[in-house]
Formats: sequence, structure tokens, C-alpha cells
Amino acid sequence: MTRTAGAALLAVASLSGAGCDGSGEAAGGPPGPLPASDVNPVPRDRVENGGTLRWPLPEFPSQWNFHHVNGATGAVGRVVQGVLPHLMRADENAVPHPVPEYLRSATVERTAHGQTVTYRLNPRARWSDGRPIGHADFAAQARALSGRDPRFEVSSVTGYRRITRVERGDGDHEVRVVFDGTYADWRALFSPLYPASAYSTPREFNDGWRNRLPVTAGPFAVQEIDRAGKTVTLVRDPSWWGPPAKLDRIVHRAMDPAATPGAFANHEIDLMDVGLDAGVLRRVQGVRGATVRRASGPDWRHFTLNAASPALSDVRVRRAVMLGIDRRAIARSDLSGLGVPVRTLGNHFYVAAQDGYEDNSGEFGVHDPDRAGRLLDEAGWRLRGRYRVKDGRTLALRFVVPSGVPIGKREGELARALLERIGVRVDIEPVPADDVFPRYVTPGRFDIIPFSWLGTPYPVSTMRSVFARPRGGRVQQNYSRIGSEAIDEALDGALAESDPERVRALVNTADRLIWRQASVLPLYQRPQLVATRANLANLGACGFLQPDYQDIGFTRLP
Repeated sequence: MTRTAGAALLAVASLSGAGCDGSGEAAGGPPGPLPASDVNPVPRDRVENGGTLRWPLPEFPSQWNFHHVNGATGAVGRVVQGVLPHLMRADENAVPHPVPEYLRSATVERTAHGQTVTYRLNPRARWSDGRPIGHADFAAQARALSGRDPRFEVSSVTGYRRITRVERGDGDHEVRVVFDGTYADWRALFSPLYPASAYSTPREFNDGWRNRLPVTAGPFAVQEIDRAGKTVTLVRDPSWWGPPAKLDRIVHRAMDPAATPGAFANHEIDLMDVGLDAGVLRRVQGVRGATVRRASGPDWRHFTLNAASPALSDVRVRRAVMLGIDRRAIARSDLSGLGVPVRTLGNHFYVAAQDGYEDNSGEFGVHDPDRAGRLLDEAGWRLRGRYRVKDGRTLALRFVVPSGVPIGKREGELARALLERIGVRVDIEPVPADDVFPRYVTPGRFDIIPFSWLGTPYPVSTMRSVFARPRGGRVQQNYSRIGSEAIDEALDGALAESDPERVRALVNTADRLIWRQASVLPLYQRPQLVATRANLANLGACGFLQPDYQDIGFTRLP
């Protein structure tokens, strides 16, 4: 499953869908490095007009407000990229660029008290209800996501909480956004942009986009949301002012992960995330007319520990759990047979290919069961036979996994075997994939949950909501439910910096503190392996690249 932090996405295990030290072994010798992106790039004039892309979803969302705490998922992000405004779009090097159909230009001006960003909008940009995209939409989104009104159940306030006001510029198509202080990642904001009507009240924000997308503004429009069939059908929008979409329609269908390889082999879907299943990889490689696209990916796999649960509220216990888990063994198990490099990840913000990456895991990223046992002894958990006991209670952890996802189950079984060696019992609890976040993770009904954060070009602003201290019972995306003033200060300092070297130094300061906090255990950078029809153009293993939906399509078969 995939999710977005702040606006980043999260994947709980390797669910159906597609995006976009030591080494693995594969036929032909050790694998080489993966490319940044692999999407079969084809100019528009060589892409056929028409056709239907059948694109599976990892789960079927009920909340289509991407900025809602239950809407910041990969499935929601995948659909709304085709139907809602995104002001910036990143290339394969994670560099964002204005999307001309929405944004003519964006300039930032430093002021005595902060900065002002001036957005010059495309005057042709309109919502499907006929209203021009403009100032009211920016103002409503900035207000709703500011965090000032706790009735708005937002996934993240990062960036928006620094906005002091939104003003009309020179004319109807210019918007000025005034910040209190410097905000380095301002390009991450307002993507996706929702209409003012969606964010006008807490009730509209929380419930108005539940089971529906009432207003759109993209190359595609929503034809139907079929809850019974778990499909979302998008069709080419004739009122789109940009180059018309090459495809006639995109049909997204939520599928049981176990069913996707068969559906792909039977030509029922046109692409699928191979995930980390070597058996699936071998199967799709044998499908006629198909290919597997590979990229290093911005995503990283991890275990989140719930520091608010009784068993893990003591940092010594959390550290013991981390030390009791052999990250290298899990990485080798997950990536075996995929022909990709195997390397543990030492950072909560940067993946190995990014500027700023440092391995800060230090003493907490190693497998040290002896030290883990000593920490548990110090915390009062004494071995009584097979497991540790304190005040008559056994040290037992709920390891929640989405049902039907083999990798999550395997990780749980491996973690159970490893932690049993230090006297910790692990109870693996499979739950329906659609329920993982709204019913278990967000309300805190777990001790350990495995999933992948999907990286973005804005690693600081998107991950801040994952590590910021919960306030007033609002966790945003901090599913560990813990933080510190020092972490907040380091991340806020990074977001206020314009010097890239200073930004990276502050982020790594925060990262070292998070390792000591023992709340999220990074495992490895997750490769992207996406099986597609060989003639599918401009989509595949995207890496940091954000695809242009109007250019996705099929080339003529030879």
C-alpha cells in the first residue's frame, strides 16, 4: 500500500498498482544500478489517439480529498493527477517545473518579514463548473490547511501554516501568497489544488469529497465511481484547454494484489506494480507483448512503531525492538530474485540517490540482540520462559498487515522470528487492505505496521507531518505519535533556509534525532518494477518523474 506524507504517498506493503551493502544475485551476475526513470518516453505526435488504459489501484478509496488525513494515499494521488490542477510537475531528477496549462509563471520575492510568491495563472484554466481557477481557490486551501481550525481533518499543515494571507494580484489571473518567514519548499504547495467550494467549511472538507469528485479541472473528467465494482472511470474532458488527452479513458480498478498477475497475463489490465515478488516478476516476464520497466524509485520501506501503545511507550523497548530486527535479513528476503541491488537505508528523508543523503543509523541501525536484551531488562521486562513479562503482562506486539499481500506477511513472520529471540511475542494481524489506514493506522490500533513512504521532490516539507509532534490529539501523519521540540526546530529551520547545504545539515540533524527516538525503522530504498504493455508510452517506473497524463497512451504495434 502506498501513502503520501503531507503530500507524499504511502504504500502498505506491495499492493497492486503501478507508478510510477551487499548486493542481490540474479542470472548474469550482480545487478547494476537502476535508472532514475523508465517510462518509454514518446513524443505526443507518435502516440496513437484513443484507447483505454486499464490501471489497477492498490485499494479503493472512499475519501477523495487528497489533503484529508484519510485521503493522502497513492490510490487517491494517482486518480487526482489526471483530473485536478497540479501547479508544478517534477522531472526524473526531482526538479519541479510549472505546468503551463495551469501556471504561466511563479516568482518569489524576499521581504523584510518573509517572502511573497506571485502566481500568474493560465487565463484559460477553469473548473468543470465553469468558474475560473483563481484567488478564491488558493485562499480557501491556504485557510483550511493552515491548522488554525482543528475541525479540518488535514493530513499536513506544513507550508500552509506559514501563509499569512492570500491576495489578488494585478488582474483576475494573478495570485499573491504572503508567507511569514522564508519557506524553501513553496513549490510543493497547491498541488493538487481543490476548488474553493471543497474547502469552504470543515464539513465540506471532511465529507464533501467522500465517495465522489464533484468538480474537476484536468485533461480527464470523472465519468463514474462504481463503489460496488470498485472502479473509477475517467474520460477525456472535451472542455480541457490544453493539448487533448491521447487516451479516450482510464479505468482504475481496485484489485486483490494476488489477482493482478493473472489479470495482467489475461490482458485485463495494462500495467501493474510487480512489487517485491520474484515469482510475480518471472510470471509477467513471460507475458507476450509485455515488458518490465525498472527505476531506482524515491520510495522507502520501513516499520513504523506506535510509541503511544502501552508496549512501546518506553523508548528503551522501542530501541530494543529496532536492535532485535535484522534489517539486512529483511532486505535480502524482500528483494531476493529481483535482480536489484540490496542495501539498507540509513535516512528518514533522503534516499541514496539524493543530494544530502547520509547514513545516520549508527548504533540503532545494527542488529544487536544482546544489547536489545539488556535494554528490555532495564525497562523491567524479564524473561519468564519464552517471553518477557512485566507486572504480569507479556510483552506482545500487534504486527498489522494488509491481507492478501505476501510481502507484509513474510516481513511479519521474519520480524516475529527475530524478536522472539529477545523474548518479544509478535502477533501478526491481517486486515482488509481498504481498512489499514482509516481503521487501524490512523486511530492507532497497531504496534508495528510495515509500509513504504513514497518519496517526492520535497523530502523535508512532505515528511515533516510524519515526524512533527502531535498537538491537541491531532497526529496528521505522525502514526508513531511521538516527536520532540528539537526535531521540530531542525525541520522548521530547514524549511526556512535558502542555502541548500544548510538545509541538508539541518535535515540530517533531525534524522539523527529520529533514529534516537526509535519510532520509524527504515529498511531499504524500494525499487520500482512495473510490468506494462510494451507499447504503453510515457508511463511505467517513474521514479521522481510525475507523468503528464495528457501524453499517456499507446504507440502503434509493429
